[in-house]
Amino acid sequence: MEYVTLNNGIKMPMEGFGVFQVPDPSQCKQAVIDAIECGYRLIDTAAAYMNEEAVGAAIAKSGVPREELFITTKLWVQDASYEGAKQAVKASLKKLGTDYIDLYLIHQPLGDYVGAYRAMEEMYKEGTLKAIGVCNFYPHRLLDLCETVDVIPAVNQIELHPFFSQKNALELMKNYGITPEAWGPFAEGNFGIFTHPVLTEIGNKYSKTPAQVALRWNVQRGVIVIPKSVHRDRMEQNLDIWDFSLTDDDMSKIDALDVGKSQIVDHTSTEFMKMLHELKIHD
Repeated sequence: MEYVTLNNGIKMPMEGFGVFQVPDPSQCKQAVIDAIECGYRLIDTAAAYMNEEAVGAAIAKSGVPREELFITTKLWVQDASYEGAKQAVKASLKKLGTDYIDLYLIHQPLGDYVGAYRAMEEMYKEGTLKAIGVCNFYPHRLLDLCETVDVIPAVNQIELHPFFSQKNALELMKNYGITPEAWGPFAEGNFGIFTHPVLTEIGNKYSKTPAQVALRWNVQRGVIVIPKSVHRDRMEQNLDIWDFSLTDDDMSKIDALDVGKSQIVDHTSTEFMKMLHELKIHD
């Protein structure tokens, strides 16, 4: 496993385990336990995933010292305000069964996210949050935030995979010293990614699967990846990307797969934005 040093000096694993769309408590708990046993140390959850308690239970049962784990969770739109963020962090700490969070992210650039970030800055300076950042902040939103706040985000978690490479977003993050992190590194199964001929051909050279090639491509770009699976054999396969490197030619061939826009979600859609605002995760 390789680590990246964030802009505040904290070290973060380059590959982690995501639990999006695993709301069932028992399944999520077992998946996280399996992931930790496989060697994952970065676990990525969110208040809106409704599984922080299951993640906390898995962490407690794993027997791995808390300081060896890197736990990420996220602030939901409903709590995007100064006071809302303060209360949301307390709720996440309780559910996760920990007294600090390694990385706390604003889940969506909606609501009073600047006020929320101000609260996060305070909790970061207090040590409750070891690092703070954002998700789904496209370049114009990210630049505005960086020019507004005191603490530059450590991480921006966005959609990044071979079919949506977002080179302009990565360049802006590099300018501000922000580490990119990929959600949906497998494009949520779109584009036939698991059997794609280009990824298959490249993988055959290294005895690797198309999925492993896709993950390796991202990490070689300096992008943290958080693949998700509830199947232990796939967890192991996803982690088996640290014994080979793609050539410049390989990287260029994968870069050429970019279609220039998301096929998963349109963050500029008014209907989508309204749905995010209407999704309530607590009373």
